[in-house]
Amino acid sequence: MTRRRWIADEFSNGYAALIGEHADHLIRVLRVRLGQQFDIVASHGVVYRGRVRKISESRVEFELLGEIDAATPVLLTLLLSVFKFDRMEWAIEKCTELGVAKIVPVIARRTDAHLAAASVKRGERWRRIATQAAEQSRRAGPPEVTPPLKLQDAVSLPGALRIVLSEMESRTQLGNVLAASCGEVLLAIGPEGGWTNDELQVFQKTGWISASLGPTILRVETAAIAATAIIVAARG
Repeated sequence: MTRRRWIADEFSNGYAALIGEHADHLIRVLRVRLGQQFDIVASHGVVYRGRVRKISESRVEFELLGEIDAATPVLLTLLLSVFKFDRMEWAIEKCTELGVAKIVPVIARRTDAHLAAASVKRGERWRRIATQAAEQSRRAGPPEVTPPLKLQDAVSLPGALRIVLSEMESRTQLGNVLAASCGEVLLAIGPEGGWTNDELQVFQKTGWISASLGPTILRVETAAIAATAIIVAARG
């Protein structure tokens, strides 16, 4: 049986620990026992084989026995326009499973004003979802989930290849532009209703490449997952 993988909350001197709700799931749901072994992501994406040495209230401690080889994430930063939180959380979870390295929530022109205001306080929940998805998919760590950025700030983020998905693009398919660079890819996904013409002009003026996923109009979460899968498959 494949060992479960956990991302440590604490790490020092050959030992690691899960605390709080993180530990409670292991204690109460999975019925952890002393001596059991798990994969533990302890520091900077380093994965260890860990043996349970102590179980207490809302705390599980591990002795780290040795390093394990772990795959590195694809250098893909997803600029994900803020949209309905339940579907956005689903997109964060699935794109984490696929291997995205970084997620930047973006406030676009058509982002609902209430969602934009509330997004500032959603970061902790989004990071928790990403951590759980990383553990489930046996990644060597969760993607970074940044605080929300306004579009005018997000477009200046650096990357070897910067792509904006646009329903207005009819000639250039996403898969056709991926050979243009071997470095980090930035991928921008618009909100419900799509990017405005002014926003697409901002992308164009700052050097982004417009690309399409095809002739059909996709929901935001569908576009994010499909595009992430295409890039990971091409670069992985």
